[in-house]
Amino acid sequence: MARLLGLFLLLALAVLVPFLIWGAAFEQSFGEQAAVAWLASWGPWAGLAGVLLLIADLFLPIPASAVMAALGILYGPLAGGLLAFAGGFLSGTLAYLLCRALGRPAALRLLGPQGLADGEQLFARAGGWLVVFSRWLPFLPEVVACMAGLARMPPAAFLTALACGSAPLGFAFAALGHAGATTPILAVALSASLPPLLWLAAGPCLRARRGDRAGFSRTGAGRPRGTTPPRARGTPPSLSRRPPCTGGR
Repeated sequence: MARLLGLFLLLALAVLVPFLIWGAAFEQSFGEQAAVAWLASWGPWAGLAGVLLLIADLFLPIPASAVMAALGILYGPLAGGLLAFAGGFLSGTLAYLLCRALGRPAALRLLGPQGLADGEQLFARAGGWLVVFSRWLPFLPEVVACMAGLARMPPAAFLTALACGSAPLGFAFAALGHAGATTPILAVALSASLPPLLWLAAGPCLRARRGDRAGFSRTGAGRPRGTTPPRARGTPPSLSRRPPCTGGR
C-alpha cells in the first residue's frame, strides 16, 4: 500500500507543479470572459474548441470550470452542458486508457506485485466511488483516472462512474455561465452531491450486467449453432446423445 500511496502522491505532484508554474497565466488567458472571447473566435468550431480545451486540461492547467461556464454562455445550459460533459468525460477516458495501455508489466515496475495487488483490490471494491467523488475536486480527477487505468479497473465500471461524475459538473457550470452567476456555490454543491446519487442508481444495472455475463458464460450460451455441449466426464458415448428418431411405432 505504501508504493500505491507514493505513486498517487507523485501523480498529484505532477499535476500540481504545472499549475503552480503556469496556472496564473492560463487563468488570465482562459478565465470566463477570456474563454468566451477565445471560443467565439473559432466561429462554428467553438464547441469543438471548448471540448479540446477540456481534454487538454489533462496535461495543462486549464481552468476547466471557466471553460464550461463559457460553453454555457455561448450555447446555453443544455447544449453547453453537453459539450462540457463531453470534454470532461473524454479527458478522464483518455487518462484511463493511456495508463491502462502501459500494461501490467509497467504497472508492476511502478507499484511492485503487492502494490499492484492493493491497487487492483481497491479499485475493484471502491473504484467507482473514488472516480465519482474526484470529478469536482481540483487535481484529483486526472490522478484517480490514471490510477484506475494502472489498476485495470473494469472499463464498464470506470466509464459509468466517470459519466456519473462528469455530467453534473458539466451541466452545472454551463448553467452557471448561462445564468451569469458569479458565485459557483450552487454549481459546486450540485457537482458534489449528484454524482453519488447517480452512482447509487447505476450500481444495480452494473451488477445485473455482470450477473448476466456470468450466467452467459456458465450456460455456454453463444455456442455456434449445430454444436453440442461437451459430454460429461465418464459418460459413455451412447448415453451422451439421444438415439436417432425411427419415425414409427
